[in-house]
This record gives sequence, C-alpha cells and structure tokens, in this order.
Amino acid sequence: MKVTDKDVGYVADLANLELTQEERTSMLRDLNSILEYVERLNELDTSNVPPMAQVSDRYGVDEGKQGSERFAYAIREDLLEDLRKSLPHKAALENAPDTYEDFFRVPKVIER
Repeated sequence: MKVTDKDVGYVADLANLELTQEERTSMLRDLNSILEYVERLNELDTSNVPPMAQVSDRYGVDEGKQGSERFAYAIREDLLEDLRKSLPHKAALENAPDTYEDFFRVPKVIER
C-alpha cells in the first residue's frame, strides 16, 4: 500500500494544514518509508513470541502476580494536594471572564 500525493493533501486538509509542495513531497516520502518498514516487520516470524501486557518488564515487576497487578509499580497514589494546592473549581469559575454552567467559555479560534 502506497501513500499518494492525493492522500497527503486529503489528510492535510482534514488537519487544516497548509503544506508547501516541498512539505507535501517530504511527507509523502516519509509516510511511504514508514509503510515500507512496517511491511519489512510483517515478514518476521513472530509465532513463538508471547503476547505482552507491557512493552517493558524492566522495572519492579512482581512475577508472582498476574495481569495488571503484575505492573502495580507503574501506578502511583492519587494525591489530593500534590506539589501545590489546586484552586477550587468554583473560585476558578468566579475569575473567568465567561462561563456556562460549570464550564469555561472560550472564543472560537479555528476558522475554516
């Protein structure tokens, strides 16, 4: 599967990007290079490679546990007041120039 210049233009339009012809050419080359590499990876025999829950078993894995419990080291406790106390939601809304119910209202910044 090859990416065409038309594909690059379509995606750039969806992302609201204005690419120069040089940028489109570079993007086309890079995307096709990525797809070629993925095709090469697909040629590898991975039938004897076990599926992994995480990319790395490197840090503090408890081999005695199963599933997500095995990777409990990666989860930290939620701290209500971590480095500094957060501004209460109500106080933050009181300082906002424009609100709607419990939300901040901001001006539209993307025009098409």
